[in-house]
Amino acid sequence: MECGRCFLYAARRVPPRSIDMGVPEHMQQRDKEFKVGLVILAAGASRRMGLPKLLLPWGETSVLGHLLQRWNQSVVSQITVVHAAGAKPLIDELDRLRFPQTNRIANSTPEQGMFSSIQCAAKWPGWSPALTHWAVTLGDQPQLKDVTLRSLLDFGARNPDKICQPMRNERRKHPVLLPKRFFHELQTTRAGDLKMFLVEYAQDLCGFQSDDIGLDFDLDTPEDYERVKALAFP
Repeated sequence: MECGRCFLYAARRVPPRSIDMGVPEHMQQRDKEFKVGLVILAAGASRRMGLPKLLLPWGETSVLGHLLQRWNQSVVSQITVVHAAGAKPLIDELDRLRFPQTNRIANSTPEQGMFSSIQCAAKWPGWSPALTHWAVTLGDQPQLKDVTLRSLLDFGARNPDKICQPMRNERRKHPVLLPKRFFHELQTTRAGDLKMFLVEYAQDLCGFQSDDIGLDFDLDTPEDYERVKALAFP
């Protein structure tokens, strides 16, 4: 962090050890208590697209490669990818990207929908015990701005007991950031999907307004792909 008082300290001849160039103590403590695991949902069949969405080209890599690069640059402590069991093309791409086998979660029933992947992740035994929160992100949102992801993590750190989401026009969007107790509730919930699960905990929802237009788009069809590419690479 840059220190705007460096010249002032120097003028007063304060010893170097008295100059605090680091993160404020209260923020350091917050970061110690805020450890995020990431769930990238990548088990969808991509029927409307006609081919696996996460393998589509994006910049100099694939959609999946871009997501991994982006989140690796954030403060998340552990990244996982939930994929359909036996999905060889996606598994081959994970191999090409050198994504660790130990952080891959195979969903044996992907035909049951996105929520089955979320529950697979919630039940997975490989999570670090140090984690306090989990971000659940769609695999087909490469167009989101970096600032949107940073804002979500910062907002969650400031509201550690709440389920946090970005919002556009008063509508809640993905990614979703869940504290540990809610993430663990996903293991046994009777909710039929994530939306129903969140409704059950409406009093615990918290959101921030975002100006990221990318939140308004899904990557479901070839037309969607061209539209979000134009948005991301004008």
